Amino acid sequence: MLRNARAVVRRTHGHTVADAPRWAVVSAYAASLVVLPSCLWRIALGFGAPIGPLRGDMSDARGDVPAWVPMWGYTIFLSVLSEALAFLAVGLVSRWGEVVPRWVPGLAGRRIPVLAAAAPAGMGAAALTVGTLTALPGFNDFTAPDGTAVRLEGWRLILFAVSYGPLIAWGPLLAAATVAYCLRRRQRPSPTALTAP
Repeated sequence: MLRNARAVVRRTHGHTVADAPRWAVVSAYAASLVVLPSCLWRIALGFGAPIGPLRGDMSDARGDVPAWVPMWGYTIFLSVLSEALAFLAVGLVSRWGEVVPRWVPGLAGRRIPVLAAAAPAGMGAAALTVGTLTALPGFNDFTAPDGTAVRLEGWRLILFAVSYGPLIAWGPLLAAATVAYCLRRRQRPSPTALTAP
């Protein structure tokens, strides 16, 4: 069973590099997974599940979303985008984070400079850490379309906390994977030729 799971992970995410420490691999994969509960909560809310701070008609809660975009479509798009960005952490422990994959025309097989991956990952880790820590004091406060304050209570609050709580770890996990990536890439002797994954 475990062997099958590893095969599926390798097919979907690519091979992890041999010299990546286990803690870095765990950090990278965990960083890509801590976003999932909030994505599922958001999608359920977009489909009209009564789990959010507003009860009843969600048509007034659209904010800046254009009227022609269905709320469920917007929440799916936002969730897929969030998960795709989170998945980039896996590149910090995979071959595709060191060498451009062969399916990329014109760049296939080229070595990715350390800073090209580490700089955005480091800035992302810092922004995520600061952003989640500053949002913590008011995580239960929402504003209704009419401007009044709305608070989650009871089981809705528990579900929201369980769904969004893991996001606190996203920044630190990404930071750990980024530090390991930098250390590994700088200590490793530069190979004369790298093959694309």
